[in-house]
Amino acid sequence: MDAFNPQYTLTYQGDLRTEMTHVASNSRVITDAPVDNHGKGAAFSPTDLTSAALASCMMTMVGIKANDMGLSVTSMEARVEKTMGSGPRRIVRIAVELVLDVPEAGERERKVLEATARACPVAQSLHPDIDQAVCLMWKE
Repeated sequence: MDAFNPQYTLTYQGDLRTEMTHVASNSRVITDAPVDNHGKGAAFSPTDLTSAALASCMMTMVGIKANDMGLSVTSMEARVEKTMGSGPRRIVRIAVELVLDVPEAGERERKVLEATARACPVAQSLHPDIDQAVCLMWKE
């Protein structure tokens, strides 16, 4: 049996707060339960991180693909809106507005970069019942 080598460790801080540590870099993230679920909403909730991870993954994959294509990404910005459902409480929709500025990208390159964003690993890992409403826009 392979040894267990965790990539992240977590500790419960009390009062519905956790601290996550990325083992390789020792960077830390605090989570807090949202106000509508008994928390203070003083930090990202776990479902906030899931939703933000979708946009972050899209941006990362676009950056990788643009580099592979010899294109320079001048900027990328994203806005994310998460919608929760009940019975059971879960994410039902993640809306992402992604604005890309890749000046050298023509129509063909834009299509490749858009397809790359939509096929990112987080998008592929989310449950198919979650509506991923993604809007990609290009700065001119």
